[in-house]
Formats: sequence, C-alpha cells, structure tokens
Amino acid sequence: MRLEANAYQPRRDQRKAINRWNKFILGPEYIRKAARLCPQTREEKRHRKCNFDLQSAVHASEYSNVKRPIDPVTKRPLEPAHKFEVNLEADSVSQAKFDLFVKYQTTVHKEDVSRWKTKDFEGFLCSGIKRSPHPITKSNASEKKLGSWHQCYRLDGKLVAVAVLDLVPSGVSSVYIFYDPDYEHWEFGKLSAMREIAFAQENNYAYYYMGYYIHSCVKMRYKGNFRPQYILDPESYAWDPLDGELSKKLDAQPYVSMSRERAPRDAKPFPDIAPDVDETELSLFDINMPGVLTLDEVKALDLNHWYLLYHGSFVQMEVSILSLSLYSVSSSDVMQDLVGWDRMPMDSPQSVKGIVAELAAVLGPKLVKDSAVVLFD
Repeated sequence: MRLEANAYQPRRDQRKAINRWNKFILGPEYIRKAARLCPQTREEKRHRKCNFDLQSAVHASEYSNVKRPIDPVTKRPLEPAHKFEVNLEADSVSQAKFDLFVKYQTTVHKEDVSRWKTKDFEGFLCSGIKRSPHPITKSNASEKKLGSWHQCYRLDGKLVAVAVLDLVPSGVSSVYIFYDPDYEHWEFGKLSAMREIAFAQENNYAYYYMGYYIHSCVKMRYKGNFRPQYILDPESYAWDPLDGELSKKLDAQPYVSMSRERAPRDAKPFPDIAPDVDETELSLFDINMPGVLTLDEVKALDLNHWYLLYHGSFVQMEVSILSLSLYSVSSSDVMQDLVGWDRMPMDSPQSVKGIVAELAAVLGPKLVKDSAVVLFD
C-alpha cells in the first residue's frame, strides 16, 4: 500500500493524537506561562484553530523548536515539562535499542524473551541498505537521504521508540515501529506515521509506503485510516484506492484483484492462450507471467550446476528451496548428476528439469546462486 504524501488528509483522531502528545511534552505550566510571555495575535489564534499544519504539529514539541523565553520570576529560560528529541540515525544495533525492542516484543506481542538475540535484531531491523549521501556536506545538502535508517525518539534522554525506515528515491517506506509499552496509550503507531508522512513532504519524497496490508488483520486496520491510501493490484500492478469498492470487496472475500473484477466475466486470465488449451498443462514459460524470468533468461543461469540435495527414490517428487547458509553442500551434488538430466525438456512442467526451471524463473539469479534445491518423494 502507498499514500501520496502531499495528498494526506489527517483524520480527527490523528490530529487529536499529535495534539495530546504535544501537550504532554510541553506540560500545562509551560503552556500557560508561554502563552503569557509569547502571546499570539488574534489572526494567529484563528488560523491555528481553523487549520491543521502537519509539519508544524509533528515538530511543535521537539526541544530544538520549543521557545524558551526568560521567566521574569525565576530569571531562567522557561522549560517544557519534558525534553523530547527525534533523530535519524544509522540502522545499527545498540544496547538501548535492543533492550527496548525485547521489552516491546515480549509485552505487546507476548513473545518469549529467549526468542530474540542481538544477531536476530540485526537481521530483522538492520537491513544494511547503503545510506547515501553520507555524511551530508554543503555540496550535497539538497540531495535526498537514501538507504536504511532508524528514527529514534528520546524522552528526557531515554530511548522510548524507534521507527525503522527505508528511504528510496520515490518515497519513505515504513518497515517497523517498536516503542516502550509504558507509553502505549500515546498511540505511537499514529504519531510515527504522521511524522514519517511529514518527513516525506519536507524532503520531496512522493510517496509514503506502509508496507503490506491484510484487511482481515485487526492490527493492520489502522493503516487504512491514513488517507488517501492505495493498494497495489497483485495482477496488473496498478494502484487502486482502498476506500470504496475495493474495501467493500475485501470485507466479503480474502483476495481481490480489481483488474480481474473489471475484466469481462468470460475473459481468460491469460488472453494469449487458445480457449481450448488446458492452462494447468502449460509451462510457466508459455503464459508470459509478469515478474518471472523468460525461458532464455533461465537457460543463461546454468542450472546444470545448481546445488542439489535429495531424499527418496524420485518416483513422485516435490521441490523445496534451501539457503546455503543453513547447509553444507558438496560441490558434486548438482543438477547434472541426475540421470537423464541432459535429455529432459526445460519447458515441460511434467519433467524434473521443467519444475526446477520454473522455480528458478520465480526466484531469480541471486537466489539461484545462493541456494540449493531439495528433491524428495
């Protein structure tokens, strides 16, 4: 799913969430004294009451933006109730991040504390996508940040939340958010999403991506409340608005493709195939499915030397894929060691070679290189 950043229309509950947070950070005493020491004009008050500015709202309580006039009584700068800071940092592991993550997973998701080790955290939330430009200098100050980052929220010097972001040329992708469960009632899911949308607006990223969306999952429903939200059609790769027809169809059925819904009822999924042909008997290479390699591209992969593990007699076989990092594979166990491999047609879905070729077409060259195939009956 994705949202066009500049088209974002915050709902009342979202505006309320950020305003509640800002009041908590500033505190009633600061708000009262600041209103007296730094009074707003009638026009400013009227504008603020009638207009919600997302970028101003998400930064209003950040310590670097809080006005600290001199209190005439104490002769000291007026301080907010809390010091709130947000920093965009490298996607690296620290003890503070790990401890916060474990507290979140065990409290919110009820996971066993033994489930997570530092290396697991790193593998899950430190993708290592190259960050660029880094460091930012005067010559590249106007360039977009790219790569994987952690947006860290600190309250009075304590880490209370981390938003994991992938920044790509077209947008800001929200990977994960974890926070201190003691602050759960402040709705960090809403706060972080609004801040990330504001970040996209400020830095000229066209879109804000909230990842995958499962309509039947209650915990994911909040994503659909950030509007206007669009869903990628799994068959045509077109973007359809979630609100309206698509949402109603998802209420009634688990899988929806609006491109298929809009197609004539008698249309075949693959129009290039003759109407009297049984599609289940066709090879993947015959139907020109988007996103998979062609037969010529698969031939260029050298499947003869794809690593092979096997169990059983090869009478009736299923195929599985395994990462080489989990297994020690002998270099002698490769596809060409199978009896009759050279004579098998690659474009036949009934042959072992055809099945393996289709698997390679879906996985792509990198996974083929770094994996082994398991054959078992």
